[in-house]
Amino acid sequence: MKSNQMKKKLPAVLLSVVMGGSLLAGCSSGSGTATKDGGAKTDPAQDNKPLSIKMFAGLYNEVPDMNNAFWTEWQKRTNSKLDIEWVPDGDIKTKADLLFASGDLPEVVSSPDATWPTLRSAVKNGAFWDLTPLLGDFSQYPNLKKNMAPNWEKYLSVDGKIYAVPRSRSRIDQGMKIRKDWLDKLNIPVPTTLDEYGAALKKIVESDPDGNGKKDTLGLIGHGVIVNDGDLAFAAGFGALDPTYNQEGGMIDTRLTPQYAEMVNWFKGLYADGVLSKEFSVTKKTQAEELFKTGRAASYVRSVWWDKEWEDSIAKTQPNPKILELTLKGPKGDAVVLSTGVSGGYYISKKVPEAKVKQLLKYFDQTASDEITDFAYYGLEGIHHKVVGGQKVLTEQGVKEVNTTSKGAGVLAYAKWGKVESASGDKAYNDIKKKEVEAYDTIGKVDPYRYSATFNSTWPKYENEWKSMVTKAIVGQISMDEYKAFVDKINNLPEMKKAYQENKASNDEFNGKK
Repeated sequence: MKSNQMKKKLPAVLLSVVMGGSLLAGCSSGSGTATKDGGAKTDPAQDNKPLSIKMFAGLYNEVPDMNNAFWTEWQKRTNSKLDIEWVPDGDIKTKADLLFASGDLPEVVSSPDATWPTLRSAVKNGAFWDLTPLLGDFSQYPNLKKNMAPNWEKYLSVDGKIYAVPRSRSRIDQGMKIRKDWLDKLNIPVPTTLDEYGAALKKIVESDPDGNGKKDTLGLIGHGVIVNDGDLAFAAGFGALDPTYNQEGGMIDTRLTPQYAEMVNWFKGLYADGVLSKEFSVTKKTQAEELFKTGRAASYVRSVWWDKEWEDSIAKTQPNPKILELTLKGPKGDAVVLSTGVSGGYYISKKVPEAKVKQLLKYFDQTASDEITDFAYYGLEGIHHKVVGGQKVLTEQGVKEVNTTSKGAGVLAYAKWGKVESASGDKAYNDIKKKEVEAYDTIGKVDPYRYSATFNSTWPKYENEWKSMVTKAIVGQISMDEYKAFVDKINNLPEMKKAYQENKASNDEFNGKK
């Protein structure tokens, strides 16, 4: 089974990864034939020299050795030569903003969020290739045609034109984690509602679950606006992922709906109870991850497939840790968010010559094959994994070399359990994880919001102030009435009303409505 994919999108935040250089698909002119699984096959008459690629990419683990066994084999199979500057995940947005501002783009920009205003502005300003005519009917790119999530092109289009190939990710991604071993230790029933969840975390933070003699355990941690990756999961429970319209019929941004304000008020209660980390608004992703995997916190929302790796990390200092993925009911729905199956995409700089663009597209098509995708998950048998009871399980070297970071150089085929299965867990472990979250694909919701040109030019003027107001409301520096008045002021701006009309039309078009 394939075992990865990455992170869920937040409408306002683009964690941009830049991948510059050209990735050769084993065909110097882009006209090579295809193997049985769609990988590019080089014409013997053509030069088979690997194509050198400079990349600016997201770092989610330790900085990899590009000469290790995994990357050596990846480059061999794709006939590429990668030169990557790895940027820590928590710094990608800032670094990418600077890159866009400089205008000095590398050949390929990999973005985990196609809705980021600065990225879409760059698209509008002609920074990237319109891939529509080059992709055509996809007859030259069979894996992009058959191995992707449905409607992937729509998520990566601007004004009806395709500007990227997908970073393929499973719909089931984010999970609401809680330390099950601590629930058991404190005789707390597994929560089934958001209110029960808050009460359970309150008992945990008021106790000493790690047995260090101090009441220093954190409850819910995160990073970003509130808890970032988890914001939309909680928002789903309050109905904020249900399309919401203003009096003119325009579609309101998810974050500026009354339901989202109800969620902010709920977080205010968690903060007052000492459940929401006091540093929630300034914690970086790397810091949050470190807190959780060292046993400092009870709950965190991130991709399900981290569970085994983080249990192993916690076990270094705490006995028998157990992470459970919760399914919670909110006042207006299930607190479960789904990804689109498309976690951003790979954008090709307009500076790249057309012949090279075709080579890049061949490369990306090859990386979307079953063969390359399986390799991306498990590496080489005997080196990176061994087969145990019919399940590929990573070796110690595999855990080090085959990880989230190593998934960032290609499209990969869509896999339902891609961000659920742990490559370091055995079949029994992964079967349990799939059981925990199997209902997500049915009950979860996808953020419906689409971003118009007017919204993208207007929202950046108010986004930072909105984030500040969210924080002030949660910590009690302003009242909820003051917060709602601020939101109303933004929603009633003429330009926002225009944006909401455009967004309604965009959403209708996406869903095939006239």
